[in-house]
Amino acid sequence: MILCVCNAITEDELREAAASGAPTPELAFQKLGHEPQCGSCLCYAQELIDEHRRQLPRPKLRIIA
Repeated sequence: MILCVCNAITEDELREAAASGAPTPELAFQKLGHEPQCGSCLCYAQELIDEHRRQLPRPKLRIIA
């Protein structure tokens, strides 16, 4: 589905940018060679990025006493 009409960015493209390390919509757009235009998609884009980040495995921490 199209996420950003202004730049014709799909949800899948945004998820790929998030998977490659983009923590914000602005940086995801930059990775895709675009920049936000009207900004109406940014909240939803951040939700998708946050959803992706929640699914990542948590680092294993070692307690050193």
